[in-house]
Amino acid sequence: MTILDEAPLDVLDAYRTCEFATLGRDGTPAAWPTAVRRKTDGTLLLTTSLAFAQKALNIRRDGRVALLFSDPTGSGSTEAPQIFVGGRAECPEEIRTGPEGAEDYWRMLFERQPHSRSYVSAPARWTMDWYYLRLLITVTPEQVAVRPPLGAPPSPGTRAHGVSSRLTGAAQLAAYASAVLAARDESGAPVLARVRPVATDTGYALRVPADCAAVPGPASLLVHRHDHQMNHMHNALVRGHMKESDDGLLLVPDKVVEPMGSGRASDALGLLRRTKRATDRYLERRGLPRPKVRWEEFRRLADAARRADGH
Repeated sequence: MTILDEAPLDVLDAYRTCEFATLGRDGTPAAWPTAVRRKTDGTLLLTTSLAFAQKALNIRRDGRVALLFSDPTGSGSTEAPQIFVGGRAECPEEIRTGPEGAEDYWRMLFERQPHSRSYVSAPARWTMDWYYLRLLITVTPEQVAVRPPLGAPPSPGTRAHGVSSRLTGAAQLAAYASAVLAARDESGAPVLARVRPVATDTGYALRVPADCAAVPGPASLLVHRHDHQMNHMHNALVRGHMKESDDGLLLVPDKVVEPMGSGRASDALGLLRRTKRATDRYLERRGLPRPKVRWEEFRRLADAARRADGH
């Protein structure tokens, strides 16, 4: 019996992604979508490539993390309950160049994300080695909360049209029916909640669930999407400071981060350049040579997934 048994595990396992929050150096909680594999010992396994190692660096400085399973796209259920998990994470320095220690995780990815199978063959592997140089993150859950789905969006008239366009992040948030708030509780630990931001003259008004202990302080709003095969992804983070208002909480935005670009055709090339530079920088700062990916081991798992679905 583990604390995760308080949640509907079949629902948790069916989610293709979750929102995963760590604490930045300045204390700002930031969430990004990521794939998760539940282990038999009650812990959760995530990974991050060297190109997006910030979450690993955050964990090594402060292991308090939060996960929210709230976007059921691809899970087979449009009415799945949301599952919040708070806990502590560890991320060793060891760089994994093959699937060892995370075989089930990689099998899951290749099964659920068919297009990723092509990355292990030429010519894609010539530009995708950064994707397979991974750090493993293990989360030990300490608290679990199950919440109902957010439900249907309100009528368009509830959004402050004309005001939203003047706020930082308005264009990104307007493309989504909801967002995920990453904030802190009284102890400073990250908390997450799916919300519907409403634009005001000075920021985004937020209403959080009763079991979300968010308090004023640095915070962010994440929007993201993927299709049923974990393709056509986009994500954006609106960072800012949250304060109390007459109607609840108000996030005053100051910055937008879009690591994968905004969807333009040129973004893919820019992303490859950034990932290569970020990977090189991670290795150079540690005086490490660039490891060689064990392609054939990944290819065997990808081929097995292809045979399993008849492709």
